[in-house]
Amino acid sequence: MEGVKQPPSGPRAQLKRQAIVRAARELFLREGFGVGMDAIAAEAGVSKVTVYNHFGSKEALFTAVITGALDEPLAADASAALEKLAEAEDLRAALLYAARTWVRSVRANDDVTALRNLVAAESHRFPELGRAWRHHGPEGHHPAVANALRTLAEQGRLVVPDLEAAIIQLYALLVFPHMVFASYGTHIDDDLTDRLITQGVDMFLSHYGPPDDVTS
Repeated sequence: MEGVKQPPSGPRAQLKRQAIVRAARELFLREGFGVGMDAIAAEAGVSKVTVYNHFGSKEALFTAVITGALDEPLAADASAALEKLAEAEDLRAALLYAARTWVRSVRANDDVTALRNLVAAESHRFPELGRAWRHHGPEGHHPAVANALRTLAEQGRLVVPDLEAAIIQLYALLVFPHMVFASYGTHIDDDLTDRLITQGVDMFLSHYGPPDDVTS
């Protein structure tokens, strides 16, 4: 858009952006949202002007940190398992494997839990964080899930009339229980976790599977 300053681009700029996000994440976790931009810039090894050139405000930087962190459980193994769903002969077995990998990552990531708690603590003071989050929507924040469900729908293996709702429902069945329990400083035991995964996958497939696949 004309008149809107664009952030720096190119390989060097990308490296600086990544360094800023890493530094901000560490300091937000250690000191909370009140940490100064000077401290973030020093931790990242860049100038404060560079931080503002990339993000414009501390709220925008915080949103970038949170967005990246919430997608972390879908990195590596979990993301790869989701990508392989389209090739699986046994969709239920493949989705169970992907779900277990995904949930295991969520349960093990203490930093993400801490950042979620920080969001909850700061959201009343910075409503723009919530607006920025809602602006992207579930599909924008969770592309691995969105791409997997979209591909399966295109193949006719799922019927997904509302992708946004389907993404949230899959999260609700598989990972949101662990997020809620973690926010209270406790956890769901392994046996219940496995039951939630198995029943959650079956509920999801029962609702979104093609009519011919629904058992009587």
